[in-house]
Amino acid sequence: MKRNVATFLNDHFQNLTLAPPLFYSWAYGLRFEISMPWVEHENKENLKQIEERTNRIFHDVFDAEDDVFLVTDLHSEKDDRFLQKRPTKVYQKYMKSKDIRKRLQYTLLPCVFLDDEDYEVMVTHRFSLLCKTRDIRFQPLLTAISYEDFPHPSRILKGFPRNGIDIYFVNVTKKMIYHLYDDRGCDVIASNKEDLRSLYEQRNEWILDYDREQIDRIFK
Repeated sequence: MKRNVATFLNDHFQNLTLAPPLFYSWAYGLRFEISMPWVEHENKENLKQIEERTNRIFHDVFDAEDDVFLVTDLHSEKDDRFLQKRPTKVYQKYMKSKDIRKRLQYTLLPCVFLDDEDYEVMVTHRFSLLCKTRDIRFQPLLTAISYEDFPHPSRILKGFPRNGIDIYFVNVTKKMIYHLYDDRGCDVIASNKEDLRSLYEQRNEWILDYDREQIDRIFK
């Protein structure tokens, strides 16, 4: 049977809708503060913190040999099929092997934002690729995601200002999902609460204060 994201979510996350904010959509999750609040994005200390936190949390969640779905959701109007025919260069730039890219899967979905006022005229183009963690150039990809809201050459959708993008790292081996939703924060959810405990304890200082009380209740 062909392995795909929908089957994985059905088997391990009770048909969770893969859409932000993941932290509020699942019982077991962590929400981390990534950038410095009220500090300019280009501030050197802020950029250093963004790089450190995104990469360290990623390394906490993923081992080199883990099976991973790299999922890219592109959100656009229904009559805009350009991105379906010519997807962004996520997989060209950030996958190490051309042969692995041949396994890229595509699904056209209704808009995953059910409460969006433009829901009826929007769709989500979902691209997914099953690979190993070691197959992904994840450090520059995380940097690109963190720059998505800023005028920077690494922006993934710099040529498509009307569209939105979400990139998920789905750890098939550990049944965990990592979503850096922008430079401000990162959600990590797991099928099993105990699989998050070490991350909760090790990176506790990075937990977003706004959600700390809710997170503490999960683990205490």
